[in-house]
Amino acid sequence: MAEYTLNKKERLSSRTLIERLFSGGSKSFPAFPLRVVYMQLPLLENEEPGASILISVSKKRFKRAVKRNLVKRQVREAYRKNKHWLLNAAVSKNRRLIIAFIWLDNQIHPSTEVEDKVKRLLLHIVEKMK
Repeated sequence: MAEYTLNKKERLSSRTLIERLFSGGSKSFPAFPLRVVYMQLPLLENEEPGASILISVSKKRFKRAVKRNLVKRQVREAYRKNKHWLLNAAVSKNRRLIIAFIWLDNQIHPSTEVEDKVKRLLLHIVEKMK
């Protein structure tokens, strides 16, 4: 049975990794209203394969923090439910991924639509893994 949690290890918080993700060498593609930026990293010693995520919703898109938090919650929930495809592929290929989900729209979308887009993005990442 898949574990449907999102613990601290799965959240991208390292400033150096975030800078590395956005400075170049990463791949990105959209599935409106989301854009995903991801990078595969080689495993270091004593490190397990897996993925770390970052969710970004710009203040330019939503002035109120309540709406930004709602959108981040929707994306986080969709990832949490569907991450097993990505994690299984990362373990089988012995890779570590860092992923950023970036919100592109000025409107809030239904949770089902957000989940479908996140699912599509995750499957696309799995297909593109070396």
